[in-house]
Amino acid sequence: MIKAVLVTGACINTGVDIVNKFAGEGYNVIFTGRDEKTVKEMQKKYAKVFSNVTILGYALSSLDKDDKVNQLGIKNLFSDLDKKNIYINALILNAADQGLNQKIFESSIKDFSRVINTNVIWNYAIIEEGAKRMKDNGGGSVVLVNSNTAYRAIPDRIAYEASKSGQLGMMRGLALDLGKYGVRVNAVLPGMIKTDRWDKNPEFYNNAPSRFTPLQEVATGADVADAVYFLTVSARNTTGAELTVDGGNMIQLYPIIPRREK
Repeated sequence: MIKAVLVTGACINTGVDIVNKFAGEGYNVIFTGRDEKTVKEMQKKYAKVFSNVTILGYALSSLDKDDKVNQLGIKNLFSDLDKKNIYINALILNAADQGLNQKIFESSIKDFSRVINTNVIWNYAIIEEGAKRMKDNGGGSVVLVNSNTAYRAIPDRIAYEASKSGQLGMMRGLALDLGKYGVRVNAVLPGMIKTDRWDKNPEFYNNAPSRFTPLQEVATGADVADAVYFLTVSARNTTGAELTVDGGNMIQLYPIIPRREK
Protein backbone atom coordinates (compact mmCIF):
# COMPACT_ATOMS: atom_id res chain seq x y z
CA MET A 1 0.00 0.00 0.00
CA ILE A 2 1.26 3.46 -0.95
CA LYS A 3 0.79 6.09 1.77
CA ALA A 4 0.19 9.64 0.56
CA VAL A 5 -0.86 13.13 1.58
CA LEU A 6 -3.90 14.64 -0.17
CA VAL A 7 -3.78 18.42 -0.75
CA THR A 8 -6.80 20.25 -2.18
CA GLY A 9 -6.48 23.46 -4.18
CA ALA A 10 -2.86 22.76 -5.06
CA CYS A 11 -2.44 24.34 -8.48
CA ILE A 12 -1.81 27.92 -7.30
CA ASN A 13 -0.38 29.94 -4.44
CA THR A 14 -0.31 28.35 -0.96
CA GLY A 15 -1.45 24.96 -2.24
CA VAL A 16 1.68 24.75 -4.40
CA ASP A 17 3.87 25.58 -1.40
CA ILE A 18 2.20 22.84 0.63
CA VAL A 19 2.82 20.26 -2.10
CA ASN A 20 6.43 21.43 -2.41
CA LYS A 21 6.93 21.09 1.35
CA PHE A 22 5.62 17.54 1.65
CA ALA A 23 7.13 16.27 -1.60
CA GLY A 24 10.43 17.89 -0.66
CA GLU A 25 10.36 15.95 2.62
CA GLY A 26 9.87 12.69 0.71
CA TYR A 27 6.10 12.25 1.00
CA ASN A 28 3.92 10.96 -1.81
CA VAL A 29 1.33 13.60 -2.71
CA ILE A 30 -2.11 13.46 -4.28
CA PHE A 31 -3.41 16.92 -5.19
CA THR A 32 -6.56 18.44 -6.61
CA GLY A 33 -7.49 21.48 -8.66
CA ARG A 34 -10.63 22.71 -10.34
CA ASP A 35 -9.43 22.66 -13.95
CA GLU A 36 -8.33 19.41 -15.59
CA LYS A 37 -5.88 21.05 -17.99
CA THR A 38 -4.19 22.97 -15.18
CA VAL A 39 -4.01 19.85 -13.01
CA LYS A 40 -2.21 17.95 -15.79
CA GLU A 41 0.24 20.82 -16.29
CA MET A 42 0.99 21.01 -12.57
CA GLN A 43 1.44 17.26 -12.31
CA LYS A 44 4.17 17.45 -14.96
CA LYS A 45 5.86 20.32 -13.12
CA TYR A 46 5.75 18.55 -9.77
CA ALA A 47 6.96 15.26 -11.26
CA LYS A 48 9.93 16.99 -12.89
CA VAL A 49 11.08 18.49 -9.56
CA PHE A 50 10.20 15.56 -7.27
CA SER A 51 11.10 12.45 -9.24
CA ASN A 52 11.68 10.38 -6.09
CA VAL A 53 8.05 10.43 -4.91
CA THR A 54 4.62 9.69 -6.37
CA ILE A 55 2.67 12.82 -7.32
CA LEU A 56 -0.77 12.42 -8.82
CA GLY A 57 -3.32 15.12 -9.66
CA TYR A 58 -7.11 15.01 -9.93
CA ALA A 59 -9.57 17.58 -11.24
CA LEU A 60 -12.18 18.00 -8.52
CA SER A 61 -14.86 20.68 -8.28
CA SER A 62 -16.37 21.45 -4.90
CA LEU A 63 -19.87 21.95 -6.28
CA ASP A 64 -21.88 20.52 -9.16
CA LYS A 65 -23.77 22.52 -11.80
CA ASP A 66 -26.64 23.07 -9.33
CA ASP A 67 -24.24 24.44 -6.68
CA LYS A 68 -24.72 21.34 -4.56
CA VAL A 69 -21.76 19.61 -2.90
CA ASN A 70 -20.01 17.34 -5.38
CA GLN A 71 -20.22 14.16 -3.31
CA LEU A 72 -19.96 11.94 -6.38
CA GLY A 73 -16.64 13.52 -7.34
CA ILE A 74 -15.27 12.89 -3.84
CA LYS A 75 -16.39 9.26 -3.83
CA ASN A 76 -14.93 8.71 -7.30
CA LEU A 77 -11.61 10.19 -6.21
CA PHE A 78 -11.25 7.93 -3.19
CA SER A 79 -12.52 4.93 -5.13
CA ASP A 80 -9.83 5.47 -7.76
CA LEU A 81 -7.17 5.80 -5.05
CA ASP A 82 -8.40 2.53 -3.52
CA LYS A 83 -7.98 0.82 -6.89
CA LYS A 84 -4.44 2.19 -7.14
CA ASN A 85 -3.75 0.90 -3.62
CA ILE A 86 -3.06 4.44 -2.39
CA TYR A 87 -3.97 5.19 1.22
CA ILE A 88 -4.42 8.82 2.29
CA ASN A 89 -3.11 9.11 5.83
CA ALA A 90 -3.06 12.92 5.82
CA LEU A 91 -5.65 15.35 4.44
CA ILE A 92 -4.69 18.99 3.85
CA LEU A 93 -7.83 20.95 3.01
CA ASN A 94 -6.55 24.12 1.40
CA ALA A 95 -9.09 24.85 -1.38
CA ALA A 96 -11.66 27.53 -0.57
CA ASP A 97 -14.23 29.86 -2.05
CA GLN A 98 -12.90 33.31 -1.13
CA GLY A 99 -16.37 34.89 -1.28
CA LEU A 100 -14.90 38.16 -2.55
CA ASN A 101 -16.98 41.34 -2.75
CA GLN A 102 -20.20 39.82 -1.44
CA LYS A 103 -22.10 42.88 -0.27
CA ILE A 104 -25.10 42.73 2.02
CA PHE A 105 -28.30 43.94 0.28
CA GLU A 106 -26.66 43.24 -3.09
CA SER A 107 -25.33 39.65 -3.15
CA SER A 108 -27.78 36.77 -3.37
CA ILE A 109 -28.47 34.00 -0.87
CA LYS A 110 -27.19 31.66 -3.58
CA ASP A 111 -23.81 33.41 -3.48
CA PHE A 112 -23.75 33.10 0.31
CA SER A 113 -24.70 29.41 0.21
CA ARG A 114 -22.04 28.65 -2.40
CA VAL A 115 -19.29 29.79 -0.01
CA ILE A 116 -20.72 27.83 2.93
CA ASN A 117 -21.20 24.73 0.78
CA THR A 118 -17.60 24.80 -0.42
CA ASN A 119 -15.75 25.83 2.73
CA VAL A 120 -17.75 23.82 5.25
CA ILE A 121 -19.93 21.07 3.78
CA TRP A 122 -17.61 20.03 0.92
CA ASN A 123 -14.67 19.84 3.31
CA TYR A 124 -16.76 17.78 5.72
CA ALA A 125 -17.62 15.36 2.92
CA ILE A 126 -13.95 14.92 2.02
CA ILE A 127 -12.98 14.39 5.65
CA GLU A 128 -15.73 11.84 6.16
CA GLU A 129 -14.57 9.82 3.15
CA GLY A 130 -10.90 10.07 4.10
CA ALA A 131 -11.50 9.32 7.79
CA LYS A 132 -13.25 6.05 6.90
CA ARG A 133 -9.95 4.83 5.47
CA MET A 134 -7.91 6.30 8.33
CA LYS A 135 -10.12 4.53 10.87
CA ASP A 136 -9.41 1.19 9.21
CA ASN A 137 -5.68 1.82 8.83
CA GLY A 138 -4.55 2.98 12.25
CA GLY A 139 -5.36 6.68 12.15
CA GLY A 140 -4.22 9.79 10.35
CA SER A 141 -4.18 13.58 10.29
CA VAL A 142 -6.49 16.27 8.94
CA VAL A 143 -5.42 19.91 8.68
CA LEU A 144 -7.83 22.62 7.59
CA VAL A 145 -6.26 25.75 6.12
CA ASN A 146 -8.58 28.22 7.80
CA SER A 147 -8.16 32.00 8.27
CA ASN A 148 -7.82 34.59 11.02
CA THR A 149 -11.03 36.08 9.57
CA ALA A 150 -12.76 33.35 11.57
CA TYR A 151 -12.24 35.84 14.44
CA ARG A 152 -11.58 39.18 12.72
CA ALA A 153 -14.05 40.59 10.20
CA ILE A 154 -13.08 42.45 7.03
CA PRO A 155 -15.46 44.30 4.68
CA ASP A 156 -17.71 42.53 2.18
CA ARG A 157 -16.68 38.99 3.21
CA ILE A 158 -19.57 37.93 5.49
CA ALA A 159 -20.05 34.50 3.89
CA TYR A 160 -16.32 33.77 3.98
CA GLU A 161 -16.02 34.81 7.62
CA ALA A 162 -19.07 32.74 8.57
CA SER A 163 -17.66 29.72 6.72
CA LYS A 164 -14.29 29.97 8.45
CA SER A 165 -15.87 30.35 11.89
CA GLY A 166 -18.12 27.38 11.15
CA GLN A 167 -15.16 25.39 9.91
CA LEU A 168 -13.42 25.78 13.27
CA GLY A 169 -16.49 24.52 15.11
CA MET A 170 -16.58 21.58 12.71
CA MET A 171 -12.86 20.98 13.33
CA ARG A 172 -13.37 20.70 17.08
CA GLY A 173 -16.35 18.37 16.68
CA LEU A 174 -14.43 16.14 14.27
CA ALA A 175 -11.39 16.10 16.57
CA LEU A 176 -13.57 14.87 19.41
CA ASP A 177 -15.47 12.23 17.44
CA LEU A 178 -12.50 10.94 15.45
CA GLY A 179 -9.95 10.92 18.27
CA LYS A 180 -10.84 7.39 19.34
CA TYR A 181 -9.83 6.20 15.87
CA GLY A 182 -6.42 7.85 16.05
CA VAL A 183 -7.44 10.62 13.64
CA ARG A 184 -6.20 14.09 14.58
CA VAL A 185 -7.96 17.20 13.24
CA ASN A 186 -6.35 20.65 13.47
CA ALA A 187 -6.39 24.02 11.72
CA VAL A 188 -3.89 26.60 10.49
CA LEU A 189 -5.12 30.20 10.51
CA PRO A 190 -3.19 32.39 8.08
CA GLY A 191 -3.74 36.11 7.84
CA MET A 192 -2.71 38.01 4.73
CA ILE A 193 -0.47 35.88 2.51
CA LYS A 194 1.86 37.04 -0.22
CA THR A 195 0.26 35.39 -3.26
CA ASP A 196 0.05 36.30 -6.93
CA ARG A 197 -2.50 38.95 -5.90
CA TRP A 198 0.38 41.04 -4.55
CA ASP A 199 1.96 41.11 -7.98
CA LYS A 200 -1.33 42.02 -9.64
CA ASN A 201 -2.29 44.79 -7.21
CA PRO A 202 0.84 45.91 -5.27
CA GLU A 203 -0.49 49.39 -4.41
CA PHE A 204 -3.46 47.92 -2.53
CA TYR A 205 -1.60 45.15 -0.72
CA ASN A 206 1.35 47.30 0.29
CA ASN A 207 -1.05 49.70 2.01
CA ALA A 208 -3.72 47.34 3.34
CA PRO A 209 -4.07 47.61 7.16
CA SER A 210 -3.39 43.89 7.64
CA ARG A 211 -0.02 44.47 5.98
CA PHE A 212 1.20 46.12 9.20
CA THR A 213 1.85 43.21 11.53
CA PRO A 214 3.71 43.22 14.89
CA LEU A 215 6.48 41.20 13.21
CA GLN A 216 6.46 43.69 10.30
CA GLU A 217 6.30 40.70 7.99
CA VAL A 218 3.49 39.18 5.93
CA ALA A 219 3.40 35.39 5.70
CA THR A 220 4.38 33.59 2.54
CA GLY A 221 2.81 30.36 1.33
CA ALA A 222 5.93 28.57 2.57
CA ASP A 223 5.25 29.85 6.10
CA VAL A 224 1.76 28.36 5.98
CA ALA A 225 3.13 25.13 4.54
CA ASP A 226 5.59 24.86 7.47
CA ALA A 227 2.71 25.20 9.95
CA VAL A 228 0.64 22.59 8.08
CA TYR A 229 3.63 20.24 8.04
CA PHE A 230 4.19 20.68 11.77
CA LEU A 231 0.59 19.79 12.65
CA THR A 232 0.62 16.85 10.25
CA VAL A 233 3.97 15.30 11.07
CA SER A 234 5.30 16.57 14.40
CA ALA A 235 2.29 17.37 16.61
CA ARG A 236 1.56 13.74 17.47
CA ASN A 237 -0.49 14.49 20.58
CA THR A 238 -2.29 17.58 19.29
CA THR A 239 -5.88 17.64 18.05
CA GLY A 240 -8.61 20.26 17.95
CA ALA A 241 -5.96 22.98 17.91
CA GLU A 242 -5.53 26.24 16.00
CA LEU A 243 -2.13 27.51 14.85
CA THR A 244 -2.20 31.14 13.72
CA VAL A 245 0.27 32.32 11.07
CA ASP A 246 -0.38 36.04 10.63
CA GLY A 247 2.65 37.91 11.92
CA GLY A 248 0.79 38.65 15.15
CA ASN A 249 -2.23 40.46 13.70
CA MET A 250 -4.64 38.55 15.92
CA ILE A 251 -3.07 39.97 19.09
CA GLN A 252 -3.40 43.66 18.22
CA LEU A 253 -6.51 45.80 18.67
CA TYR A 254 -5.66 47.73 15.51
CA PRO A 255 -2.68 47.84 13.15
CA ILE A 256 0.08 50.33 13.93
CA ILE A 257 0.57 52.06 10.60
CA PRO A 258 3.78 54.13 10.40
CA ARG A 259 3.37 57.77 9.48
CA ARG A 260 4.86 58.71 6.15
CA GLU A 261 6.81 61.87 5.78
CA LYS A 262 5.30 64.26 3.26
